[in-house]
Amino acid sequence: MNTRELEKSFAAALAGCAGGAEVSASELVAVILREAALHRVSDVHLTPEETFFRMQWRIDGVLHLVAGFASELGPRLVARLKVISGLLTYRTDLPQEGRVASEFSAAEVRVSTFPTLFGEKVAIRLFGENSERQLLSQLGLSEAAEQSLRQQLQSTSGVLLVTGPSSSGKTTTAYALVREILRQSGGARCVMTIEDPVESAIPGAAQSQVRPAAGFDLATGLKSMMRQDPDVILVGEIRDPATAEATFQAALTGHLVIATFHAGSAVEALARLLEMGLEPFLICSALQMVTSQRLLRRRCGACWPASTNSAEITSSSDKRSNGSTPVGQGCTCGGTGYAGRIVLCESLAASLPGMTEAILRRADVRALAEVASASGALGLHELARLALRDGVTSREELLRVFGGLSADIP
Repeated sequence: MNTRELEKSFAAALAGCAGGAEVSASELVAVILREAALHRVSDVHLTPEETFFRMQWRIDGVLHLVAGFASELGPRLVARLKVISGLLTYRTDLPQEGRVASEFSAAEVRVSTFPTLFGEKVAIRLFGENSERQLLSQLGLSEAAEQSLRQQLQSTSGVLLVTGPSSSGKTTTAYALVREILRQSGGARCVMTIEDPVESAIPGAAQSQVRPAAGFDLATGLKSMMRQDPDVILVGEIRDPATAEATFQAALTGHLVIATFHAGSAVEALARLLEMGLEPFLICSALQMVTSQRLLRRRCGACWPASTNSAEITSSSDKRSNGSTPVGQGCTCGGTGYAGRIVLCESLAASLPGMTEAILRRADVRALAEVASASGALGLHELARLALRDGVTSREELLRVFGGLSADIP
């Protein structure tokens, strides 16, 4: 749906409550969670302004303004969310994070609060959309990318890095890899995770939430985890040099380690590890593969026929943004012109010819990219070009995801 249709849909759902316009905070929260799950929302943003309380929904990576509430309703709404998430209602000066109790939501929901100028902002993360992407085969990866990852899961040691910016699906992919290992082994491999936060429960895995205030951080937890006899370890995110070193040391001691890492591309991930002070020999000895991914909205096939070329797609997109009749009006995509998302995933094996030598000499991003390109590895921009050529997405979407860098995509 487009923003206007989302507004109408939510307003209709709210009007259907027993209280009507006088809906209580608890009823409003219930409607928000129910309607957000119904519309495949990944995140709900509740932001206090000077005169009203704004609600936005993120669908397929794009934020939509759905509703605005009276400013006096904001604190009550936040307090209700805190109650059902087990947070402290009397602390409005500190960020907090928790999970909505199962009796209040069928889907897994995480709530985080953050103090701002006009009150507390709340971000609600819903994991219902990921329920259909549990296994590797359900992620929508290309055949080559999926096969490459499956081969890595047969390893008994080494580091598999899943990289990308925020909201690129890194955790979804990492969780799918863990579930695939558990499925293939039939529970014969001990899987443990250390995360901040634990995003979703994985049956068969022992998952841990770090508690920095108690001295239980990622690096410390990893060292203690070695005494628990794990076969596979999932590190929620490498954020600092201590965690990076502990991750790679764990791989050298005979563990398969899957870790997420923020980086713009696979070669940028290697460069970042070097910049964090990780010894080149440690990277070469432990690293198995680096993947980097992006999520792009898929062109709606009903709105744009398969014969439509990329130039026509771009033209149609511009018409929507200029306020002309939307492509797909009356279509199931709700006038957005997009339906669902695709995954672009590049893979970079540490065993590529020349890669070890490049890492050992601490090569920069450009030199690493040249080595990868010489070996025939397809980068994200090349994958994006192919997706645009095949009419799977639009140049407008590439601009949204890649920013100014999309100008480099022919």
